[in-house]
Amino acid sequence: MPPHRRHFLFELMRWSSQPIEFAAYIASSLDFRASISQIGAIMKASEADILIIPGYTNSGPGHWQSRWQEKLSTARRVEQAEWSKPVREDWVARVAEEVNAATRPVVLVAHSLGIPAAIHAIPLFRTRVVGAFFVAPPELDNPAIRPKHLMTFGPYPRDPLPFPALTVASRNDSFGSYEHAGDITSAWGSSLVDAGESGHINTESGHGPWPEGTMVFAQFLSQLKA
Repeated sequence: MPPHRRHFLFELMRWSSQPIEFAAYIASSLDFRASISQIGAIMKASEADILIIPGYTNSGPGHWQSRWQEKLSTARRVEQAEWSKPVREDWVARVAEEVNAATRPVVLVAHSLGIPAAIHAIPLFRTRVVGAFFVAPPELDNPAIRPKHLMTFGPYPRDPLPFPALTVASRNDSFGSYEHAGDITSAWGSSLVDAGESGHINTESGHGPWPEGTMVFAQFLSQLKA
């Protein structure tokens, strides 16, 4: 198992309230479909709509978000008109539109630029959001971020979130530092899981099948109240 995955497993076991043996079994499993089936059972019980909110340039077919969307019967993607030239107001409006169209309580699953889009949309929500799973929050006030256009999605609101949230962040993410993730999640009241050196936690960093993420997402869902 690569070092960053061993580190992430340790963090999951430390965060998890379930027995360590169970966490180790799920996180070390290479059978993604078996792991995702466990999430599916939980989601059926919770009767929630899972909103997949990709980031800049969308999540391709091999991305963990696309895999989860394919396997989870209650999941759907927030589609954007412009993936490569994102406009903050348009992205925020689309997130709010999809949340408000839900007929069941909503769980947000946002990656990268999808996170600020979701955070800015919160005042527009009319349907109950029961939780949010955030992965790889970008550092929008960092002038070194590329493309610089992403800075137009900042600054992040720092108000406490009106629903439970869990954020997974990497220590070598070129889009945002772990220190930044710690600062913003502290303001939000979100739990933070240290993914070690996992890059931007996308297909390019080797996170297509993502058994560790599957495990911690299932654990997070099991603690939500519909």
